[in-house]
Amino acid sequence: MSMLALLGLSIINGTTFALFALDKVRAQTGGRRVPERTLLGLAALGGSPAALAAQQILRHKTRKQPFGARLAAIAGTQAIALAAGLALLEG
Repeated sequence: MSMLALLGLSIINGTTFALFALDKVRAQTGGRRVPERTLLGLAALGGSPAALAAQQILRHKTRKQPFGARLAAIAGTQAIALAAGLALLEG
């Protein structure tokens, strides 16, 4: 993987975790929430590891449905795509 791709994934994952944390604070204080569409969109762009980590570490959106099912579907699809890509590279 190129350094540029790693940098991009790092930025997406850092942003994803930060927005989960921001949403948690806003949920507790009654502030304007981060839209679920935004959180799921960042997960779909490659931030699913941070989204899953934030869910557990921050204990945020762990019971919310269908959000949890959608996040799991995104992460599962990415895991299958990664496995398939690695299998193709190995020949």
